[in-house]
Amino acid sequence: MTSTAYSAGDRDAQIAHLERLAELLDSRWRIPGTSIPIGLDGIASIFPVVGDSATGVVAAYLVFQAARLGVPRSTVLRMLGNVGVDWAVGSIPVVGTLFDIGFKANSRNIKLLREHLERDRDPTGRPTLRRV
Repeated sequence: MTSTAYSAGDRDAQIAHLERLAELLDSRWRIPGTSIPIGLDGIASIFPVVGDSATGVVAAYLVFQAARLGVPRSTVLRMLGNVGVDWAVGSIPVVGTLFDIGFKANSRNIKLLREHLERDRDPTGRPTLRRV
């Protein structure tokens, strides 16, 4: 399959979209009366397996898009590992909800994406990402 370079605007928009998605899943709101962030992943885990499966599909989309942006296979596998751990442990009633609130797989995956972007810059300082 031939890679096509993203335009700078498309690439930046896609990265911003993934960051907003991760924030929505992991830390969009605060638990009332605390400073603890919670997102749809933590809320959905109230419904074991079903809720975690639904947010797991969205988390997998985030990983798929990172792969399309050119993240190396080893990083994609780490990202998928984060999603898998989040789904497996998050599916356990009660304990899983607490785990989801603390683990924040999507934020971890955005951090991995950002680390890749910092390592892989062209001479102008722009990230060099590819569409696959």
